[in-house]
Amino acid sequence: MLEGFKKFIMRGNVLDLAVGVIIGGAFGAIVNSLVADIINPLIGMIFGAPDFSAIKLGALNIGKFLNAVVSFLMVAFALYFFVVTPMNKLQEMSKKNEPEPAPAAPPEDIVLLREIRDALKK
Repeated sequence: MLEGFKKFIMRGNVLDLAVGVIIGGAFGAIVNSLVADIINPLIGMIFGAPDFSAIKLGALNIGKFLNAVVSFLMVAFALYFFVVTPMNKLQEMSKKNEPEPAPAAPPEDIVLLREIRDALKK
């Protein structure tokens, strides 16, 4: 039983997932700081601090939900424009510098069929 557990834990995808979660948590702190310390103050200087927490519909606190939605959208905006877009540009630039891959040789049966076709044409 312990041998099966050991095999499960030592599988490559489990370790990759664990590393991804840890790196994701650390990266999340960077994105949250970008939003909280840079983007929110800029928005506050331009439009005033957006705070919907006072909005209520009976017993439902709609304002806190709206704050969460706005916060999510700001994090998504920051992540897309400050991380995803620059990474896509870097990948495009690196692909331009790579030589074109040589075309793969056709399989042997295709070569044989082409030879037969050419022989029949003659």
